[in-house]
Amino acid sequence: MRADRWLWAARFYKSRSLAAEACEGGKVEVNGHTAKAHKLVRVDDTLEFTHPHGLKKLKVLAVSDKRGPATEARLLYEDHSPPQDENFDFFAQPSFRSRGSGRPTKRERRETEWFRRR
Repeated sequence: MRADRWLWAARFYKSRSLAAEACEGGKVEVNGHTAKAHKLVRVDDTLEFTHPHGLKKLKVLAVSDKRGPATEARLLYEDHSPPQDENFDFFAQPSFRSRGSGRPTKRERRETEWFRRR
């Protein structure tokens, strides 16, 4: 089964196109190799991907091409994700410069680019 379809069926992304974007953006790895959307996912494969709720590490237990309820979706994988830092807020707004304060410094630009990549 395709990686984007599996991620969608396992309910990690709301739409298949969002799952495909994550794959094409290099955020998904299957068995340690960067995966495109068409990469085949099989039982006992390991998936690592960056999700808005942090890094996810999963072992594929089953393959399903249909998106079912969340209770069925949880049966498709085994979660081996590292514990998330409680103080880290992924959705926190980055500090913005006040209008008219000039160009950002090199350090500020790097910080905003780092935040956008995540």
